[in-house]
This record gives sequence, structure tokens and C-alpha cells, in this order.
Amino acid sequence: MGAGVSDLAAGMEAVGKVAGGAGLGELPELCAAEVLLHLDAPEICRLARLNRAFRGAAAADFVWEAKLPENYGYLLDFVDGAMEGGGGGRERSVMGKKEVYARLAKAVPFDGGKKELWLEKSKGGVCIALSSKSLVITGIDDRRYWSHMPTTESRFHSVAYLQQIWWFEVVGELEFCFPAGTYSLYFRLHLGKASTRFGRRVCSSEQIHGWDKKPVRFQLSTSDGQHALSQCYLDEPGSWILYHVGDFVASTTEQPIKLKFSLAQIDCTHTKGGLCVDSVLIYPKGFQQEKVISSQK
Repeated sequence: MGAGVSDLAAGMEAVGKVAGGAGLGELPELCAAEVLLHLDAPEICRLARLNRAFRGAAAADFVWEAKLPENYGYLLDFVDGAMEGGGGGRERSVMGKKEVYARLAKAVPFDGGKKELWLEKSKGGVCIALSSKSLVITGIDDRRYWSHMPTTESRFHSVAYLQQIWWFEVVGELEFCFPAGTYSLYFRLHLGKASTRFGRRVCSSEQIHGWDKKPVRFQLSTSDGQHALSQCYLDEPGSWILYHVGDFVASTTEQPIKLKFSLAQIDCTHTKGGLCVDSVLIYPKGFQQEKVISSQK
């Protein structure tokens, strides 16, 4: 909507001149703030560069409070507790709401760096990532089957790489107070071992096998009785793909919701291998940054 913001500003400037020669520079700050309430956070920041009125309005607490999740106080407490020493910056009482938004929009590691929390910058929705090291993976400690592989293609700089195994199962849990809304949960997976050679990305597919025999089963359940079950064949070697496990609804911010999720292919009639497990991602429904494959229910 960047072009839309520019068009809006140009249109308002033209209307002002026709109405009486006044431009956006004479627009009352309160009126400018009312305009900003209808924009996303990046658009507010761009419009703030227009003139003094929008610059002042873009610093107003009520503008940014409207963009924050309703439980942003809990999120700040969570961030402060996750940051080293328990203190993450200025005292809460002197922080403006714009500063609160900016603070929450930066990814904050927790659980020993195995998980991250941040606000999606456009809409202010809560996003959480859980690394492969935070998941329970069958056989992960046996180097005949699995290895932790360093990579720049993961936000955690490491993925779990499966060489070969009979029983494939990955399980995870999370308990968190999500803002009310609907969320989607994904596994981020990659067939093949990616590396860089002479400055170019290459992908080895030598160990990929077994995923075309039977589909992988995905499951999601919540502490308040929600369930999702689906399955999908893993395909498209060489690309990171978000496999959609299911959606869940957080109906209240007063109580944490506990999630349990898994993917498994436990047919022991054949082996499977050549798979990278990066992370589990939880996004507000409709938000996605990579290719998504929806599983069959």
C-alpha cells in the first residue's frame, strides 16, 4: 500500500488547495492522527515524513496503541523476562506506545535461544518460531540418523538433517497467551541438503527417498479441545516450504493456550531420508512469507 499512501497524500494536498489554498502543512495534527488510524505501521512511518503535522501525529500514543495487540502489557512482560538480566530497556512508565511497538516488532529469543517471538510489522500480529532444537525428534541423538547442520537459511542458523530412518516423528509443545484471533501453524521443511559452492547455492538430493511411499501425517491439538489432522506427501526438493498443519482460535487473552503438534511417517516398511527440519512457525491466519502447501484433511 506504499503507492496508496503517496496517492492519498497527493489527493489531500490537492483538495486542500482547491478548498482554500491551504496544503497539508496546515492540516491540524488531530486530523492527521485520524488519517493515520486507518493505516498500517509502515505506512504511518512513511506518511510521518511528509510534514510537521503528520510527524507529530505519528508520535501520538493513541495512534500506536490502536495498532498494538490488546495484551501488549503481557507481551512486554514476556519480552523483559526473556531478555538477559530481566531488563530490556527503558522503564515501562516512560515508554511511548510507538517505542513499545518497535520493541515488540524485533525478534526476541527465549527458552535459551531455541524460540523467538515478534510482532508482524504491518498488522501487529504475534508471530512465534520454534527451532528444531526445541522439538522432540525421534533418534535425534543418534548420528547414524540425524545431524545438526549449520546454515544461513534458518533464522536459528541450524537445522536438523535426516540422513535415513525407519520411524520418523517430530513433536512439539507451546503454552502462550495469544491475543484473541485465529492463527496458523506450519512446519518449515526442505528436501535435500543445501550448501554454497563457489558463491552459488546448490542442493544435494542423493539421500532423498521414501517420502513418495506414504504421506506425512500432521496433527495439532489445543488445551481447549481444538483439533486438526491432515496429511501430505513431501515434494519439491531444493525449496523451503511451509507445510500447513492447521489453524486454532485464541478466544481470550486471560488464559494461556497450550498447543501440541507433530508430524510423523511411521510406516516401518521402508526407510526415508534427505530431509531438513528447520522450525515450527505460528502466524496470524493469512500472513505468510514463503511458499505454503496445505495438507489434505
